[in-house]
Amino acid sequence: MTVRVVSLMLLVLASGSLQGCFPVVAVGVGAGVLMAQDRRGRDAFIEDQQIETNAFERIDKQFKSVMHVNVTSYNRNVLISGEVLDESTKTEIGKIVSDIKNVRDVNNDLAVSNISSLASRSNDGLITSNVKLRFVNDKRFNADHIKVVTENGTVYLMGIVNRAEADAATDVTSTTKGVQRVVRMFEYLD
Repeated sequence: MTVRVVSLMLLVLASGSLQGCFPVVAVGVGAGVLMAQDRRGRDAFIEDQQIETNAFERIDKQFKSVMHVNVTSYNRNVLISGEVLDESTKTEIGKIVSDIKNVRDVNNDLAVSNISSLASRSNDGLITSNVKLRFVNDKRFNADHIKVVTENGTVYLMGIVNRAEADAATDVTSTTKGVQRVVRMFEYLD
């Protein structure tokens, strides 16, 4: 039996006894399925979520100004993307994130520029969706092993992969409409 079938069966059984808690059960089972397919260990998966939460809270607490900052953690390696208005803010945000417990490495790719428009961010979301859809249709690698983040037409690829999977994912990404640049942030199995 596959993990998805077992998870679905558990969800059905649990939903009858937890009538008012269906969304909680569904989210819990969904997270379990994601963890089962992820090459990160359970602890790394949970720590990545905690790193992102802590980063957003600390950045928000220190900087109330207008900016657009995204923090993405994968296997304790962190990508900071978006836009800030000056170099000192970029540097300070990098320091805030690198001081968070369990962070191994930080790639501070914040741009010092005007804040991106809603249209630009929507386009990035579309690019991410298109890349992920193309990943699902490509049989050279498992799409669940690669995290995709798009910022201003630049697509960041994060994951734990072998080099053939990385090359295939890069090929798919670089040939996706709207992608201007691909940044590989992989950890390699081989």
